[in-house]
Amino acid sequence: MLRRFGIALTWRRTSALLGTAVLLSACGGGSTGDAGSTDSTLAAGTTDQEALKKRAPAPSPAPSPAPAPAPGPAPAPARAMTTADAVRLAAQASFGPTEALVASIRSQGAQAWLTAQLASSASRYSGGNGGEVHQYTGSGDFCDGKGSNCWRDWSSTEPLLWDFYRNAVNQPDQLRQRVAFALQQIVVINNLEVSGTYGFRLYYNNLLDNAFGNYRQVLTKVALSPVMGDFLNNANNDKAAPNENFARELLQLFSVGTCELNADGSLKGGVCTATYGNGTVRSYAYAMTGWTYPAGGATAWGCWPKGLNCRYYGGDMVPVASFHDTAERKLLSGITVAAGTAAAPALEAVLDSLMAHPNIGPFIGKQLIQHLVASNPSPAYVGRVAAAFNAGKYGSVGTGVKGDLAATVSAVLLDAEARSATPARNAGRLREPALMFAGVLRALNGQTDGHALSWWWGASLRQHVFRPPSVFNFYPPDYPVPGTALVGPEFGVHSANAALERLNYLTYLLDWGGSPPEADVPNAVGNKVDLNAFTTSAADAAGLVDRLSVLATGAPLPAAPRDKVIAAVAWWTDQNDPTNWKTNRVKAAAYLVFGSPNYQVMR
Repeated sequence: MLRRFGIALTWRRTSALLGTAVLLSACGGGSTGDAGSTDSTLAAGTTDQEALKKRAPAPSPAPSPAPAPAPGPAPAPARAMTTADAVRLAAQASFGPTEALVASIRSQGAQAWLTAQLASSASRYSGGNGGEVHQYTGSGDFCDGKGSNCWRDWSSTEPLLWDFYRNAVNQPDQLRQRVAFALQQIVVINNLEVSGTYGFRLYYNNLLDNAFGNYRQVLTKVALSPVMGDFLNNANNDKAAPNENFARELLQLFSVGTCELNADGSLKGGVCTATYGNGTVRSYAYAMTGWTYPAGGATAWGCWPKGLNCRYYGGDMVPVASFHDTAERKLLSGITVAAGTAAAPALEAVLDSLMAHPNIGPFIGKQLIQHLVASNPSPAYVGRVAAAFNAGKYGSVGTGVKGDLAATVSAVLLDAEARSATPARNAGRLREPALMFAGVLRALNGQTDGHALSWWWGASLRQHVFRPPSVFNFYPPDYPVPGTALVGPEFGVHSANAALERLNYLTYLLDWGGSPPEADVPNAVGNKVDLNAFTTSAADAAGLVDRLSVLATGAPLPAAPRDKVIAAVAWWTDQNDPTNWKTNRVKAAAYLVFGSPNYQVMR
């Protein structure tokens, strides 16, 4: 099991520590205290209908309209920022700390650094080709004669994955990227069921654009996205027999959830009382009928059904009155779509009903906490974040309009539970594969073109970015950690084998030297780290281990494992390897530090 793609673990003196590292990585390690090992099947791998049967509660009346938002919470009092504080914030708000980033955060302070990040916008998705794949009217297949990479460059999300990792490792707008990454795991589409690189590019750029905007605008772009419309069957949805898929997931996954919640995210009355029933789902489905693809698509056979546009993803969907239901439809939050309402104002009423619902603040706020900071936030923490979402304000940040994401993200990251120097025992989260891939590269001054992190490492560790198995993402937010009362969403893609694969990824980078550029990847640079900066510390084994440990986790390793790691690193000397002993010390130290549960579980 220690081999994958011909990779073998080769460091002689580190092998004695492998069993402990694998065991702790598999169970989540001492950082979470109670996490048990798991080799279970990905929950999101079940069919949507099976998952819906498990999740959807019995119907109940819709809740009353929410009161006007209360003022948002004030930030916790600032305190002097330590290196550990800076590393923790970098882990939560970026794709991983670098020595330069840690120094920058520490010199600015959390609030000032966050303010600068909220104003930063550098990342874009630009890879892949255009919409001609949905404008082809010739005979045969569109890819005929276009070479072996036609599907990859015109229809897949592969070029966007390259952009994702290049941006994550290199671009300065780290917080915008992290929040957009969280949003794409909430409002999920995938490249397994629909295809068209240019459409996915537009969808994910919209998430980047709106990462610090308003959640209502996120929902607007999601509802009007032709890719989402194709994925969940709301494009060309006919009033005569409306498909309910998008309506159901809009309610269940994208906005209010299935159970009525208190302001702190806990269940009202301690039990799951249904937020809505199937009749409500049908009302939403009817209210959102009558949208078709934007103009621009074409086929050799024309468009079907007649009166609607051909499949095309180059903009927002457009309304078609003859396909839109105009009957009165009762929605949540006491809102009704009046009889005779056209498609565009009906959609506004749908969004009004969702944004007015008391569930949306805690439901979305808690998931943002889970993606950025901790899998098991306290109810009080969720309540404070939900208050910022509802008020649209956190201190001086925000517009004062409900759903303001700049205010919500500030509340998530500046809350006392996020910034505490002594996190609670159950605080933190398992570092998901995409964060580990990018994080190690960033910490070790690496570079990537993203190619090796898709069908190779991404597929191996079950997080091939942009290809989640269903609308339920790679893992659900309530995935249980076996043997505990905790949830650990990322454990949904974790197993004993995955723990070994994480170590093999480190072996690949450090022992194999990563992978070289591929000739058919545009602007290829390969996937590799640069250890030169750390060889300056290699003469002092303890100092080298501590330097890497502080960078990775914010603190030296605990005493007992620290001693063992130092001993393994110190084995390399100019006596047994006169040429490369310093580099081999860095390799051994990096392998053991970044493979440790202290790094794999973010605190």
